[in-house]
Amino acid sequence: MTFEENLTRLNDIVGQLENDKLHLEKALALYKEGIDLSVDCKKSLESAKLSVKAMNGDNSDE
Repeated sequence: MTFEENLTRLNDIVGQLENDKLHLEKALALYKEGIDLSVDCKKSLESAKLSVKAMNGDNSDE
């Protein structure tokens, strides 16, 4: 999935966890999916950051 799709799904999960009366098993499954999506989003952002730095000729690790 794309970064935007992952972020949309993550927002959906947060909404469900905040607003719905979920069974424990469903809440835990959604939480795990959310954690996995957040890791994927972070990786995508880090990759984009490195690409921008490379395009700008910046090799420092800030």
